[in-house]
Amino acid sequence: MASVCADSENRKSVAAVVVTYNRKDLLLECLDCLCKQDLGTLGERYGLSVIVVDNASTDGTEEALAVLAESGKIAYFNTGENLGGAGGFNYGMRKAVELGYDYVWVMDDDCMTHPDTLREFLIAGESLNGEYGYLTSVCLWTDGTPCSMNRQRHPLHHTIEDFTPELQPCTLASFVSLFVPADVIAELGLPIKEFFIWTDDWEFTRRVSRKYPCYVVGTSVVTHKCKVNGAGNVAIDSGERIARFRLAYRNDIVLYRGEGPAGYAYVAARDLNHLWRIATEAKGRKLERARAVLGGTFEGLRFHPEIEYVKRSEKH
Repeated sequence: MASVCADSENRKSVAAVVVTYNRKDLLLECLDCLCKQDLGTLGERYGLSVIVVDNASTDGTEEALAVLAESGKIAYFNTGENLGGAGGFNYGMRKAVELGYDYVWVMDDDCMTHPDTLREFLIAGESLNGEYGYLTSVCLWTDGTPCSMNRQRHPLHHTIEDFTPELQPCTLASFVSLFVPADVIAELGLPIKEFFIWTDDWEFTRRVSRKYPCYVVGTSVVTHKCKVNGAGNVAIDSGERIARFRLAYRNDIVLYRGEGPAGYAYVAARDLNHLWRIATEAKGRKLERARAVLGGTFEGLRFHPEIEYVKRSEKH
């Protein structure tokens, strides 16, 4: 693994936070990609370290990482239980800020960075004189087309379709290659761990974009090795996933209540659309699918998780 993974006191420090759960092989590929980052001359001013947050994997992940952890090439943390993606990112971002890193770069274990992904973030950040809340990569699927589940939004309800601009405004983004100054996390708080899965990335990035300008960096690209190129769909997804959608609709209420009456109006219109699609498109278990939509939405109206904050250390 390249020496770029070792940090230096004379450089601004970047912590790549990778959250994993029972995907050992993908994780090892992700880490290999990270340690092939080519910062060019920017390596004189920036250093990259890697933090792995393991949601208590049972597939031998800890054993597979033992040599890397013992050699100091990565920092490995086992949460002791499956906290979900939301809890894992909360945990990892907290660690990075507490350890004093200047920037936090978050991703899933199936996110494969390209050699210049970080370099392009750093170039963009310097061109903006550091005046941004976060930067986010263009996320491609394995066939080279945009990854549907990771397409950013700007404004709030518009999915970005054109990724050719080198820099364009962003309102919502995923945690698949998100680059955030640690000071922003310390100021605005961590992702909401109670979400468990879904919406934690959108709620966090919207919290940031309400206060600071945020951008998609068109020259910073990653490949997302997810199984299929598509976002979840409660009307047609397989039966074993239906119950999980309840969390999505619950968590979305927290996100959109921050937009006031317009947010509630959007949720109401969207839910009606999804119920109509269940009625007309679902091949079975229609009542169970409808209950996930309505049950999650009504649960969300009573769901008020608190934002957790973390103090930044001056050293790591």
